[in-house]
Amino acid sequence: MTSRSLARRYAGALFDVAHKQGNLEAAERDLTAMRNLVGGHDQLRKVLETPAVPMQKKRDVLEAILSAGGPIADPVRRLLLMLAERDRLALLPDLTEAFSERTMSARRVQPADVVTAVPLDDARRAAVTRALARAAGCDVTLNERVDPAIIGGMIARVGSTVYDASVTRQLEKMRQQLLEKN
Repeated sequence: MTSRSLARRYAGALFDVAHKQGNLEAAERDLTAMRNLVGGHDQLRKVLETPAVPMQKKRDVLEAILSAGGPIADPVRRLLLMLAERDRLALLPDLTEAFSERTMSARRVQPADVVTAVPLDDARRAAVTRALARAAGCDVTLNERVDPAIIGGMIARVGSTVYDASVTRQLEKMRQQLLEKN
């Protein structure tokens, strides 16, 4: 089993427990905070992910972090400690991503990857979000990227559907039409 599929299984179990307890938001917030904490400190990440460090030492470090960090959702606490006991804390980034995807799906929210030639201002961002939500039939969250190579317009991907309204694509269509006429 790959680490991604294993992370998805753990995320699914956490989702089921947190959903049943009615604290999905807290679980997502705490899991993301822990991923950011570990990912933001190279030494901590190395200690928690290196196989040479004994599992009990990893669990002790994790318990110290959890105790010092304030309240944390119980299902997240139990999952993190279980990951430490099984020496699987390296799964934390993939697990967090899988859990976030699962909660977004439950809320009927899809990510929309949008590429523009220039950064979007707030009004245009809101308009794009509304238009993509209408087209997708669900709420969307924008993941924006700027790529001057598309010259103008935008390219949006929601799920498996791509909306390409870039100037580059329009120029390519015109080129094809001119070639077909000759």
